Amino acid sequence: MNLADWRHRIDEIDKKLVKLLNERSQCALEIGKLKQAAKIPLYQPDRENEVLAHAESNNTGPLTDAAIRRLFERIIDEARAAERDAMHRDVSGGKAGNE
Repeated sequence: MNLADWRHRIDEIDKKLVKLLNERSQCALEIGKLKQAAKIPLYQPDRENEVLAHAESNNTGPLTDAAIRRLFERIIDEARAAERDAMHRDVSGGKAGNE
């Protein structure tokens, strides 16, 4: 494959990643609703550690476990922010920003 082929392949993978990240975020939002209804704190460090350990255990490289952990920490941070925005929207009746 040439450079253009590899770049096209990455573009296609990125499309799939975006779709999966949004699907994951939607799941997190649904979990956030359940947490809110049950008055469970948004931040669940034990569960986040489970998610990070699970991601690392599925890593076959070439990324290091530390790199996978950092990526998933960011994904979790963004999911938590989306949950907070959704909770604020529910309380205020407004719309969250799309930043």
